[in-house]
Amino acid sequence: MNYLSPTMIDSLFSAQKAFFATRATADVGFRKAALKRLRDAVVENQEALYFALAEDLGKPKDVVDLAEIGEVLHEIDFALANLDEWVVPELVPTPDIIAPSQCYIVQEPYGVSYIIGPFNYPLNLTLTPLVGAIVGGNTCIIKPSEATPETSRVIEKIIAAAFAPEYVTVVQGGRDENTHLLSLPFDFIFFTGSPNVGKVVMKAAAEHLTPVVLELGGKCPLIVLPDADIDQAVDQLMFGKFINSGQTCIAPDYLYVHSSVKDTLLQRLVERVKVELPEVDSTGKIVTAHQVARLAALIEETRGQVLVGARADMEKRSFSATVVDNVQWDDPLMAQELFGPILPVLEYDEVPTAVGLINKHHPKPLAVYVFGKDIDLAKGIIDQIQSGDAQVNGVLLHAFSPYLPFGGIGASGMGEYHGRFSYLTFTHKKSVRIVL
Repeated sequence: MNYLSPTMIDSLFSAQKAFFATRATADVGFRKAALKRLRDAVVENQEALYFALAEDLGKPKDVVDLAEIGEVLHEIDFALANLDEWVVPELVPTPDIIAPSQCYIVQEPYGVSYIIGPFNYPLNLTLTPLVGAIVGGNTCIIKPSEATPETSRVIEKIIAAAFAPEYVTVVQGGRDENTHLLSLPFDFIFFTGSPNVGKVVMKAAAEHLTPVVLELGGKCPLIVLPDADIDQAVDQLMFGKFINSGQTCIAPDYLYVHSSVKDTLLQRLVERVKVELPEVDSTGKIVTAHQVARLAALIEETRGQVLVGARADMEKRSFSATVVDNVQWDDPLMAQELFGPILPVLEYDEVPTAVGLINKHHPKPLAVYVFGKDIDLAKGIIDQIQSGDAQVNGVLLHAFSPYLPFGGIGASGMGEYHGRFSYLTFTHKKSVRIVL
């Protein structure tokens, strides 16, 4: 893969600054035409994406259709259907102190934006923010993840087919390229990745007072109440924890289950894992062999009891679906987000105590999941745990709604996107007063 020199990157940045200054991107018809070209390019490269995502992450076609290609196309279609309404200025009342005048709010594009894509859903989490940049009227430089090279190549092909480089372009690379890009005076930065790199991005953005969105992660709890439908909870754990080998920022990171139903739930969960995910590579690929080694080391260090799984294959870059019982808060498995197909299991007896321990040890996760038939109780729990998002009796799929903002809080991130929220995120609210 060819990486651009700093001089070439600077030239691209300057070209985008100049193109934005022409105000071509301000035209709504221009934005809609760009979205249609992006949609066509994604569809035309569908087979290439299947191959690339299988090579990089072992993703089957149904997962690619749902969580990669499908989500991008859905966001594009939703934006095309609603952009005309979004761009209408918002008239607001005029207070007596500034009458007679007319006041309204317009959404103004920031300018040249920078999107840093992650490896876990490399198409979705790179191109879905791009939809926001386009509908907001910005130009954009994209850096896909270097950890998923096959998919990054296809992303570059898609972008080159749909856009002139002075409008939207891809810069491939790793830390050096990203460091140079972050030194440039972008007008807006959108980052998806780890909290540690998020701090680097935010620090660099501060040098130019550049606004940022950080989509990070954290240890998302899945809490099972005594009255929960156990089969439903197991179904959702099988889906939410093990899809994409657990490399999902909103995956349930650990199971926190009431002592009265723990044994029944674990028996059914372990049986399902043995039948449905029996092989070391049943959940797909871990992004690198280094990450496989990290997961294996955690299993060596845990003081919990492995009920199923815990097998690693460095050559295949795979780690088997794993359930570990009797885990305590100070266990190595609970030190940070796992980002792998390992499910630590903790138990509790009293709900208030459980809520307090979550808030103490891993506050402000990206998502909280509560399972129980008493919906009022479940809602009360999610009201007591600050989080980016939350669900009752479900996992993950809230991130597929263009009507819901998606984003974190505190260490799990800042800012939100999807649907109209992407448009709002990639634009500045500009107040206008016309004296009559």
